[in-house]
Amino acid sequence: MRKSLFVTAAIFALIAISLSFTTAADEPLYKNLKVLPKKITKPELDSVMRHFTRALGVRCNYCHVQVQGQRELNFASDDEEMKGEARVMMKMQNKINKKFFNIKHADQMGTKLEVTCYSCHHGASKPARTAPPQGQQGPPQGPPPGQQPGGGNPPRQQQ
Repeated sequence: MRKSLFVTAAIFALIAISLSFTTAADEPLYKNLKVLPKKITKPELDSVMRHFTRALGVRCNYCHVQVQGQRELNFASDDEEMKGEARVMMKMQNKINKKFFNIKHADQMGTKLEVTCYSCHHGASKPARTAPPQGQQGPPQGPPPGQQPGGGNPPRQQQ
């Protein structure tokens, strides 16, 4: 009788200890994620945030509010309006990519086609509404001069 009581108590103790380890690992690492995955890892989240700062030319405090009287930021807070705007933009970007760039064999082509923050922002916090002035444009997009988009030479002109 004492032996079975001891074995039962030991089993319950092992279950309690194992549950304490598994519940801590199952809890999300970050709070208030509404668009990003709840179980995103620190390296993944850091990569996303670095992309935002580079694509928009901003710092973390553009979307995250500062803790009152301290230098640290409150990442979970929704008090900064730009954080809400970023969520709207991320949802829009996801819809565009799913609808227009969900190509089954994109990896086999050697490139992944998608819209990113940089597609519109080009390193500025507000996307441009007009093309850059003549002389400030980037490199030409398309085939080299004198070639057809298919890669061949231009058709000969009739004489």
